[in-house]
Amino acid sequence: MIRSMTGFGKAERLAPNKKFSVEIRSLNSKQLDLSIKMPSAYRSLEPEIRTLATKALQRGKVEIFVTAESTAVETSAHINKEQFRAYVRQLSDALTYAGMEASFDAMMQSVLRMPDVVSTPNETVPEEEHAALLAAVEAAAAHLDAFREQEGAILIADLLRRVELIEQYKTEVVPFEKARTETVKARILDNLSKLAVDVDR
Repeated sequence: MIRSMTGFGKAERLAPNKKFSVEIRSLNSKQLDLSIKMPSAYRSLEPEIRTLATKALQRGKVEIFVTAESTAVETSAHINKEQFRAYVRQLSDALTYAGMEASFDAMMQSVLRMPDVVSTPNETVPEEEHAALLAAVEAAAAHLDAFREQEGAILIADLLRRVELIEQYKTEVVPFEKARTETVKARILDNLSKLAVDVDR
């Protein structure tokens, strides 16, 4: 089956608290030119996504766009409540000892900058999210391949129609060949008659 190199595919998959959307666009290119745009939290999965895309698509200038939408209230940062309370007490005691006063906003900003109060856990991608993301990539690639196949069928039909027209025109032009030959011959003879020389007819 002939396939076009241009196409578009999209798929969505759900994981606990996450919805993944994958869009794949493809344009003509002699080789596979693949670029991936995705959230940094899932960058570790890029080699697997590249492998899937390379196997499924093979050629073309391909762009993959991955988005991850949270379906639950969550934050990427974690506040250590015990550490926060300990710093607030120490800072309050230090200010009282020094006979100074501090606004609530100023104290909050100072405490939140203290070591170990706010942390961003560097966790691996959960297995459910891993599987859902790769499934979305596979489905989007399959949709793109179906699009390419459909486009290829349209191209083949157009080429075959043009071949049929050429065959038809080739038959239709035969009756005009004798007239064309006589016209060319008459024009040559007319040009020769204007020359003041003898010619071998």
